Amino acid sequence: MPIKNIVTNQKVTKEKLQRAKELRREMTPAEKILWEELRANKLGVHFRRQQIIQGFIVDFYCHKAGLVVEVDGDIHDLQKEEDERREKVLSALGVRVVRFRNDEVARELSAVVGKIMENISFVSLLSQTHLKARKAKLTMRGVNSAVTKARK
Repeated sequence: MPIKNIVTNQKVTKEKLQRAKELRREMTPAEKILWEELRANKLGVHFRRQQIIQGFIVDFYCHKAGLVVEVDGDIHDLQKEEDERREKVLSALGVRVVRFRNDEVARELSAVVGKIMENISFVSLLSQTHLKARKAKLTMRGVNSAVTKARK
């Protein structure tokens, strides 16, 4: 289950914030294509673009699902170690990361959106299971409390 409010109360440098704004204005063609599918809660959840998390700027982020979506170009072939390090940090926060290649977004957009929806559904299913377990636990506490009171 994702950690609540991992984005709030971060110390973000002016330079990092400025870079995120630049990246929003200068999205790659593949990012623009995918953003059209993610924006305005089209998948039932809110996504942010070029979100800063723990000093990293991720392409797309859905807080409710604890999901980062990265769209990778050729440069990522040269920075695999850096990408792995980022994923470890994000995973430690309870955030799932899914990656797609630029050409994959351009040629197989419906499959990419489908995979994103699967990840959202998976997290939603986990949350529902967690909530049901929590309610059951609270119900049992109420029953036990009522039994204890009745015995007195």
